[in-house]
Amino acid sequence: MTPLQKPDLSVDILNKMLNFFKIANFMDGNQMKPEKVIDGRYVLIVDDEQDVLDSLVELLDMCRLDTASSFSEAKKLLEENQYDIAVLDIMGVDGYELLKISNSRNIPALMLTAHALSSDNLKRSAEEGAAYYAPKDKINDIASFLADVFESIDEGKSPWIKVFDRLGRFFDKRFYGTHWREEQKEFIDKIMGQGY
Repeated sequence: MTPLQKPDLSVDILNKMLNFFKIANFMDGNQMKPEKVIDGRYVLIVDDEQDVLDSLVELLDMCRLDTASSFSEAKKLLEENQYDIAVLDIMGVDGYELLKISNSRNIPALMLTAHALSSDNLKRSAEEGAAYYAPKDKINDIASFLADVFESIDEGKSPWIKVFDRLGRFFDKRFYGTHWREEQKEFIDKIMGQGY
């Protein structure tokens, strides 16, 4: 082949090379990491368990944080500050009432729960306006969950798409199969089709 001749590469080979470079870039850390997406965001964390608050503070150290361990403390903070997002426990702090306050102030809320982990509470969280629903079993992924919310809002898409992409299999195992999705198919399709 002379220097002026173009190599004879098929489209298939070019696509394979492109995919390789995308994977290499991702592995090199050139992809936007969740920590970068949430860096500097103002976050309220509400939970009645101090060890959970401590863990979340450590995991979200790249954010500006306020914490509350009771409903009254959280209510006061929500009414006085404009957070980028609120992370709300459901049990112990009356998370659904706090969700109403968050919604009235246009603050997206992520419901983080252990004791209220059920398909009914997932549905209720979505119906009442939560942006995300996550299990405390996956607390180490909290930065990714928050990034999912911010990226979805920026894209004008429902964060629930990312909830199901990221946690769908977890929920299937926890809720004893996919029957809960089948029973709620119309509702799930509706929340996934809405923008935020």
